[in-house]
Amino acid sequence: MSFQTEFDFTLPMGYIDQEGNVHKKGTMRLATAMDEIAPLRDMRVRTNQAYLVITLLARVVTRLGTLESISPSVVENLFAADLAYLQALYRTINEEGRTTIQVTCPECGSEFAVDLADLGG
Repeated sequence: MSFQTEFDFTLPMGYIDQEGNVHKKGTMRLATAMDEIAPLRDMRVRTNQAYLVITLLARVVTRLGTLESISPSVVENLFAADLAYLQALYRTINEEGRTTIQVTCPECGSEFAVDLADLGG
């Protein structure tokens, strides 16, 4: 049995680069303790705690479309829906180590599994 440390995703909206290319498919890796500690040294985080999520996601998103690297400025320029999606994915994979969650249908009450990584665009 192998231990999954990287999770593919598809953003609902997609990051638009300077040339107008849309990048939706990416990969996020599990966070390490250092991933959660290092951003606390960043002056932007010290002056604005809300910036923590930006620096944290820039560390754990390892691929987004054809971008060469994922910097805090890339994360800053995501649409709000994409940022919320990545935050939910981060919480799920780092709290549970997987992207699948159990949900209940509001119509019939049936329970089934949904893969968060498939909920993007």
